[in-house]
Amino acid sequence: MIEILPVSIRDNYEVISGFMHLLHLHEYDLNDKTAAWKDIETSYMRHVISMQGESEGLCLMAYVNSVPAGFVFGYVEEQDDSRIEIHEGKELYVSDGFVLEEYRRMGIYRMLNAALEQHYINQGVKRIIRFTLMNNTKIRQFLEEEGYVVSRLLYEKWVE
Repeated sequence: MIEILPVSIRDNYEVISGFMHLLHLHEYDLNDKTAAWKDIETSYMRHVISMQGESEGLCLMAYVNSVPAGFVFGYVEEQDDSRIEIHEGKELYVSDGFVLEEYRRMGIYRMLNAALEQHYINQGVKRIIRFTLMNNTKIRQFLEEEGYVVSRLLYEKWVE
């Protein structure tokens, strides 16, 4: 049985931080500029806890037979007048998400994403934004299947 439930990041710090650590290991495999989790855990977890409390954040946890299997986290960002898009108002920023390997191919991430999106759509959000690495082909395919389109490319140059 799969359940999707809202959780407090602060109250589930160890589980969420553990998932974030595994997410960062995966991202490091895709991009060697990804910071080591041990170097950013405290500040990043402080950030997501803050966003959950101050920016209408929602963390959903998936449970399979009462065992935490994955999560997704997003929060609201308010557009200001420096943006070039026509819509003004709240937008959902999907910050992080992860499903343990042994629970993949069960549709859990799709369920988490759908529940997160629906929660914010019900609150009037009209735009959902996400960032992912160019070579993260699995999530890019998933996002395209879910109706997302690439609207910008981020170019970066690392100098010594």
